[in-house]
Amino acid sequence: MGRRSLAPDEGLWLPDSNGIHMMFMRFPIDAIFVGKRDADGVCQVVSVHRGLRAWIGLVPLVLGAHGVLELPVGTIERTGTQVGDTLRLSAG
Repeated sequence: MGRRSLAPDEGLWLPDSNGIHMMFMRFPIDAIFVGKRDADGVCQVVSVHRGLRAWIGLVPLVLGAHGVLELPVGTIERTGTQVGDTLRLSAG
């Protein structure tokens, strides 16, 4: 919130989140919800949401989610990310 956009290679990690809203967001995003991470930062994709619209986008509850990656629109399509994929999250 408060930013004008995300750069193509940027994202925002929201740990312990199982739902998001787009209130006060100025731009649309893609969102990837993931399950619990293991000790190596590996987790499974449990839900994907493309093109959540600024101000009105809403994902109220994703069962099994323990975090969400907010990414620039088109990232899910470009990477082919889908439910069941495995991701490794690490500090940049």
